Amino acid sequence: MPPKGHAILSASSSDRWLHCPPSARLCETYEDKGSDYAAEGTDAHELCEYKLKRALGMDASDPTENLTWYNEEMEDCANGYAAYILEMVEAAKESCADPKVLIEQRVDFSRWVEQGFGTADCIIIADGTLRICDYKHGLGVLVDATDNPQMKCYALGALELFDDIYDIDNVSMTIYQPRRQNISTFEISKDELYKWADEVLKPTADLAFAGDGNFLCGEWCGFCKAKHECRARAEANLTLAQYDFKLPPLLEDSEIEYILSRADELVAWASDIKEYALQQAISGKEWNGWKLVEGRSNRKYSNEEAVIQAVTDAGFDPYEKKLLGITAMQKRLGKSRFDELLTAYIEKPQGKPTLVPESDKRPAMNNARTDFMEEN
Repeated sequence: MPPKGHAILSASSSDRWLHCPPSARLCETYEDKGSDYAAEGTDAHELCEYKLKRALGMDASDPTENLTWYNEEMEDCANGYAAYILEMVEAAKESCADPKVLIEQRVDFSRWVEQGFGTADCIIIADGTLRICDYKHGLGVLVDATDNPQMKCYALGALELFDDIYDIDNVSMTIYQPRRQNISTFEISKDELYKWADEVLKPTADLAFAGDGNFLCGEWCGFCKAKHECRARAEANLTLAQYDFKLPPLLEDSEIEYILSRADELVAWASDIKEYALQQAISGKEWNGWKLVEGRSNRKYSNEEAVIQAVTDAGFDPYEKKLLGITAMQKRLGKSRFDELLTAYIEKPQGKPTLVPESDKRPAMNNARTDFMEEN
């Protein structure tokens, strides 16, 4: 993989600083502590790079033994990613006899974003359409390619390298997120992309780099280092207090609809505040009216081998035999073998009703009213 660097206005954080420009400089004051999720993602990307290079006939060293988070699921995901890229290459060959494939390519989009650079997982250069694919290993957030600013920044960086060499008209951007069964593709014309870069990206990036602009909270706050202490986020969430926590029947429909649009952010913000306060207390800070105590814990064996021996000697079986769950079974067998053996025996019951915004891609389910109308 290419050497890592730090950009104040990185492509990966562009959704945040495009919505909230001053957050870029604010986050500079916080230490980047990383996480297990990030480390797992790094391992997955390294494995994907290896698998893709081998699939394309390039020399590559197998990194598996050095990957802390490697497992069968990651192996299947990486193989699937490599296979998908090969399909993209074949599609590119329809308009270009010899498309160029770049893997883990550093791209520079500093013409629009001061010190702007990033690393694109895969770029396929061909006449007609430039294709970019970004691998996402995460499970928590479903990533959509539609108007995705990170992908647009990568595309601009790729155009900086190849627009004068190839006859490119359009850019196709794909998110490959196998653990969420998500392959999302968005296509935009080169001219539209340049227009966005000139009219939206550059002026906002200039504000962000200077530390100017207005704070604005939203779903992009999730990965912001300042989210625990951000006053703008607190003020935005505390506006719900205007309803004085009245019971739902006392609220107007419009009020409930507004609260619904903010409820997830409010819960996330409250959770972030609690976690921040806890970590500060563990570090020695004292909060007025609060104290640090031991939480509830469960009994556990101090020596499992001794327990097994003692129970066996007493004439009892210390083990239980239980069928592995679907996720554990898939990890045990590997995805392809799992599908081959067990697809016929897997069913997915109807999910519990969940209220989501209209923008959600899932189809609406029937409710009591629509069921009644259909019956009559």
